[in-house]
Order: sequence, then C-alpha cells, then structure tokens
Amino acid sequence: MQRLLSNRSAEELEALTLGRTNGGTPLLIASRHGHLPVVDYLVEQCRAEVELGGSVSFDGETIEGAPPLWAASAAGHLAVVRSLLQHGASVNNTTLTNSTPLRAACFDGHLEIVKYLIEHRADLEVANRHGHTCLMISCYKGHRDIARYLLEKGADVNRKSVKGNTALHDCAESGSLDIMKMLLKCGARMEKDGYGMTPLLAASVTGHVNIVDFLIHYVQTRKEDRIDALELLGATFVDKKRDLLAAMKFWKRAMAMRHNDKSRIVEKPQVVQLVLAYDYAKEVTTSEELEALITDPDEMRMQALLIRERILGPSHPDTSYYIRYRGAVYADSGNFERCINLWKYALDMQQNNLDPLSPLTASSLLSFAELFSFVLQNRPKGTLAMKVSFNDLMGILCKSVREVERAVSQRENPPDVTQFTKALSIILHLISLLEKVKCSADQEHFKKQTIYRLLKLNPRGKCGFTPLHLAVDKDTTSVGRYPVCKFPSLQVTSVLLECGADVDSRDYENNTPLHVAALNNNLDIMNMLIESGAHFDATNSSGKTAWDLLDEKMMVKNLIQPINHITLQCLAARAIEKHKCKRTERMFWRTNNRIVTR
Repeated sequence: MQRLLSNRSAEELEALTLGRTNGGTPLLIASRHGHLPVVDYLVEQCRAEVELGGSVSFDGETIEGAPPLWAASAAGHLAVVRSLLQHGASVNNTTLTNSTPLRAACFDGHLEIVKYLIEHRADLEVANRHGHTCLMISCYKGHRDIARYLLEKGADVNRKSVKGNTALHDCAESGSLDIMKMLLKCGARMEKDGYGMTPLLAASVTGHVNIVDFLIHYVQTRKEDRIDALELLGATFVDKKRDLLAAMKFWKRAMAMRHNDKSRIVEKPQVVQLVLAYDYAKEVTTSEELEALITDPDEMRMQALLIRERILGPSHPDTSYYIRYRGAVYADSGNFERCINLWKYALDMQQNNLDPLSPLTASSLLSFAELFSFVLQNRPKGTLAMKVSFNDLMGILCKSVREVERAVSQRENPPDVTQFTKALSIILHLISLLEKVKCSADQEHFKKQTIYRLLKLNPRGKCGFTPLHLAVDKDTTSVGRYPVCKFPSLQVTSVLLECGADVDSRDYENNTPLHVAALNNNLDIMNMLIESGAHFDATNSSGKTAWDLLDEKMMVKNLIQPINHITLQCLAARAIEKHKCKRTERMFWRTNNRIVTR
C-alpha cells in the first residue's frame, strides 16, 4: 500500500481516506480488522480523520455512524484502540444509536479494552438510545469480570433504561446469578420496569430456574410474588420449553404455597367473563383440579395462556405473542378455527394496548393475510375443510383500516414510513383476497364503504405513494415471508377507482399511478387508468410522461400510442404551460441582467 500511494500528493491521500466501501472508510475498515500498521499509516501519512464514522458489520448486523475507535473496541483490538486514542480520537464519540466505544467493549467482553478506555476518561454512564448503560449490557451478556470492574469504578447500579428496567432485570433475563448476587451486595433495588415486571418475573418469563429459586427465597420477596413467579415459570415451560411435566411441578409448588398457611390462604382472583379464544377455559383453583390437568395437554396449554394474561397483563408483548404462537400451532395441525379465534383475541389486545402500527400489530395483520391466502389457494384442491368467509376477511380489513386511522390521527408522532407502507400493502392484499370471496349486495356495499373510509384519510406510504400507486406497483407483492397476492393487481386497482381513488394523485416525485404502471409495463392497468380519466400527458419531476417510461423492448410501448389518448384540452394546456415557461425565462434574464449591471 505504501508503494501504491508513495507518489500521491497530500491532497490526493486525504481524498482517498474519505472514500467508502460498503459505507466504511479505509481507517474504519482497518480498525475493525485490527490492522495496526495500516491504521498508523492512514492517520500519520494520509491525514485520515480519526473521528469520521461509517458503516461497519458485526455478526450480520450493520452499525451506522461507527467511529474507528468504536469498531476497534468492539472487535477487541487493544493496540489499535491505544493508537487511535494517542492520535486524538475522542473516547466518548458515539454511533448513530449513541453507543460508545466503552459500551462496544462491554458488549463483547473485552475487559482489557474496558479498563484502558476507563483509564482514559471514558464515561461509564453514557447510555444508548434505549437507555441501556455499560453495566446493563455487561449483566445481560453475562460478563462478570467487566460488571465487577464497572461497579468498582462507580457505575450506577440502579440506573433505569427508557423502558424502566435495571441491571437486575438484565441479570434475570440472561440467567447470570453470580452477577445478580454481586449487584445486590452493591445496593441494587428490586424495582418494577415499565410493564410492571420485577427481576423475579423477568426470570420466570425467560425460564431461568436458578434465578427464580434464588429470588423466591430472597427475604424481601412477598408471598404473592413468589406464587406468581412459579405459576409464570410453569407457563414458560409449557409454551417456550414445551415441557409439560416440569410446568406441572412448578404449578404444584405454587398451589402448595397458596394453601400452606391456613390462616393466610392466597386465592386466585375470580374471572368475571370467560373467553371464547381460550375455549371458555378457567384457571384451576384446587390441587385436585391441577392433578386432573395432566390427562389433558390442551387444557394445560390454555392454563398457560390464562396465567400469563393474569400476571403480565394485556399490555405486555409476551401476552399477545404466546396467544399468537398457540394459534399458529393449531393452524399447523389443521385446526384453523381455533387459530383464528386466538389470533383475533391477540389482535384486539394489541390494538387496545399498543401504539398505532406497532410491529407486533402489523405482524398479526400479516399473519391473517397469509393464513387466508393459504386456505383460499388450497381449498379448491380439497386439502382443507375450512372455508374463509367474507366476514372473516372483512373483520380483519376493518381492523387494518382502524390501525391506519389511529396512526394518521397522531399528528405529533407520525408513523414510520416503512411500517406505514407495510400496513397499506397488507390492506391491499386483504382487498385482493376479498375479491375471491362471494358476498351479498349489502356486504359488497360495506366493503366499498370501508375502502372509501381508507381513501378519505389520504394515507401516504413510501415516496408519497397513495393506495392506488401501491396497487399498480410490483413491489407491493413482497409484504412478508410467504406469498399472499400478486401485484400490480387489476382487480384491486378497479375497486380503488370505484371507491373514489384519485386517478391523477401525485407522489413526492410527481409520478401519477399511470407513471408507476408504466414502469411495471402493465398494459391492462394503464388502459384502465386512462379510461378512468388519467392524464396521459402528465409529466413527473423529471419531465417524463408515462409513455416515456415504458420499456422500449416491451410490446406495451407499441400497443399504446400517445395520439390516441391526448385530447385537445391537454394540447391547449400544454401550449399555455409552455408559454408561461418562456415568459418566466425572459423575466428571469431581465432581472438577472439588471442585477449584474448594478
């Protein structure tokens, strides 16, 4: 490399250091891979900027805005870390997610680098965008020596993240009992996070028996909390570990604890209303009822869902997640009715408790679309007894539109564009599926009324795409892991137009749906849009008409002739616009000349 660059000027060398490969500068790449001589040469001879961040990959994940010092610390290259600091790198410079080099070293367990960074004034308490500190990540990853060192250096043992969890929660989730004991000796408090979860419940949810056994004997743990922890641990063994016998063992311990003190029996709360999704099951309240469960595995699985909902509550993501998981298991065995009932219950729970267009809610809506598509495709083959009804599909479409309404109404906190585009795409897939199901005149009216409600919101996805833009775009096909419907869709386009979609709506690049259809070389959809009043001579931001965008090699280019679709009114408008442009141009030059002369 020295021979290659020896004849370059200082300006050329500096320019070369600014170049990027896959988002990473030469210095960042050399730091990531521990090439010390290259690092020194780039900094000393080529004047590479030691703070210039870029993209770097670790374990398949791309970290954006990572400084060279961060990359060297994460990869464990102590010599490179020393060199960069000696050359003026800031010890607390962060990535785009506010992760420091110290946090990167803590994540992967590089104790010597942790010590070196702290000796050079690295801040222990700088948290990433989620509020996770260096101590928290050390506890979560089980790096005991690093956690001990951080505590010795004064790390805040009771610091809370954005969601309210502490280092104790991270220990509980990772199963690091030794670190947990160390934290408790340093004054760590048993507190609840934003979901009301204690470290004890966090260990139960993740299935760490060692932590649960330790904490239920901890002097500060209430009897009710011990019982909840054992019952929740049993539910985890049912759904996560698929060990019904172990689950029964934990539930028996909890039942014995409820009744071991006759003067203070802890009864289960009474359920006012039984749930269809759970097949109207209710929690067992006696040892005899508990013993009887062992003969009915399906009933045990319902018990696990009931226990989790009671203890964690409907707002905790795990509650709806495991309801959906159980529904998927029923679907795999061919019991689609139980699956749909459970999924509907989980979806209602998500929409009532999570933010609009939460990834969990979007995942639920997509799962319904994939299931309905699978059943509709396989029904003619006689492989499935279940039929997808209009009401099944329409119910999910209504919930999807409701989710868009919720997102649009939050003007101060607009939804993520990618997530919003996905939600609109799922809706279009549901509309496409609805076109395959027979319905009455009243049902048809209700469907179109719902689509009209969606269009009135004027929702915009990627690049400012309206639902009509998305309906004529081939990329709308890829909405999940499994195929649902194919786009561009003539049927969906027709329904949207019938329900009032603006045929000449523009995206952020001034493209109409006709432009997007042209890019996809879809003659049938282009003809439909033109017949619905689309202006064939409308130009986008680049001055291109839809005809200009058609592929020269495709037959469509020859089948559509502009002269057949341009009216006298269009020609007149174009002439006026051209005249305006020339007049504006003349005015500009006159003004410009006056300024110059002045």
